[in-house]
Amino acid sequence: MKTVNNQTPSDRDPAPILLVEDNAGDVRLTEEAFKDGRIANTLYVVTDGGAALDFLYRRGDYADAPRPRIVVLDLDLPRKNGDEILRELRSDPEFEQLPVIVLTGSEAQLDFVESAAPDADAYLTKPVDPDDFLETVRTFESAWLSVVWASDPDD
Repeated sequence: MKTVNNQTPSDRDPAPILLVEDNAGDVRLTEEAFKDGRIANTLYVVTDGGAALDFLYRRGDYADAPRPRIVVLDLDLPRKNGDEILRELRSDPEFEQLPVIVLTGSEAQLDFVESAAPDADAYLTKPVDPDDFLETVRTFESAWLSVVWASDPDD
C-alpha cells in the first residue's frame, strides 16, 4: 500500500481516499496533483482489483487499512476489473453508500464508461496535460471532498 502526504493510516484521517489505478503514470500525476493542490487528504493507492477489495474489506496485508471515505476507481484493472468491484460494493450493505468516482481515459469513452458502471457516483476524465489534470483534481476536491470531509465514517 502506498500513501501520499506521509501520514500513517488511521480511521480518523481526514476523508481517506483510495485510488485504484494500475497505470503508474496516472498514479504519479494524481499524487503530484494532490501535493500541488495542497489537498490534505491521505491518498492510498492499490494497483489491481483484488488488492482494492482486500483494502476495503481489510484482509491480508490491509488488515489495518483505514476505511476510505471515497474510492477513485479505474475500470480497466488486472485481477478484477473496476465494474466487478463496483457491483460487489453496491451489493454489500457495508459499502453501498460509499462514494465511487470512476476514471475514464477520454471524453469519447464517457458514454461507454457510464453504461459499463452505472452505479458510480461520478465520472472523471483523465486529462493528458498535467495542468489540466491538476484542475480536474481541484474540481474533484471542491465537489467531493468537502462533502465527505466533515462526515464521520462511523455514522
